[in-house]
Amino acid sequence: MTSASLKNRASALNKQLESLDLAGRLALVAGLGGKAVFTTSLGIEDQVITAAIGSHKLGIEVSTLETGRLFNETVALIDETEETYGILIKRFYPEQDDIDAFAAKYGMNGFYDSVEARHACCGARKVKPLARALEGASFWITGLRRGQSGNRADTPFAEADLDRGLIKINPLADWDIETIRAHVAAEEIPVNPLHARGYPSIGCEPCTRAIKPGEPERAGRWWWENDEKRECGLHVPDAAASAIPQSTPLASSLVR
Repeated sequence: MTSASLKNRASALNKQLESLDLAGRLALVAGLGGKAVFTTSLGIEDQVITAAIGSHKLGIEVSTLETGRLFNETVALIDETEETYGILIKRFYPEQDDIDAFAAKYGMNGFYDSVEARHACCGARKVKPLARALEGASFWITGLRRGQSGNRADTPFAEADLDRGLIKINPLADWDIETIRAHVAAEEIPVNPLHARGYPSIGCEPCTRAIKPGEPERAGRWWWENDEKRECGLHVPDAAASAIPQSTPLASSLVR
């Protein structure tokens, strides 16, 4: 599919998804043909999507990036969620060669020292495993919401990901955090206990802190950096890919 046709298809799909509820949005994508993959970080919005996929038995593959530095609570929630909904959550791990290459260049915790080093760590532990998780996919489903940060304020329901040659689906784009919490309570969806301790957005343990009253939802992610629009690279792939210490060529794993 050409870039133009991918954009056109995403634009048409964006309009279709707008009028549907969450289950309808996911069912529509599942019925389009082609492989659909949902990548979950086990955060509260992702748990809402996983619950919908499991409860409605939709043909969507659920995967997670097991970075090797997740909170114990997050790892435990993977097993709990599988048992609750009778689904398999595929785990994708970083390659040891990439971890070794990062440590040799920056030190194991060198991500605190510079944005370049932090992008390189995210690249090795998240971006490259994501490429494997999305291999062969036509649709990538995410938990992105407009209210998460200023950088995500214009998040559409469907958008063309030209780097990966697929369409990214954001079925919760228009949900606010109050709606998310109410849905979780009503449906008794299991969530990460860290949310109740002041962690609205949860990533790797060394890179996540609880937020202070009045701070944005994602203020606790890479808090030592000054850029208010900081991201890990999953949703801005070029930024992270360029910083990964390369033990092997990356082009084929990042661009499909």
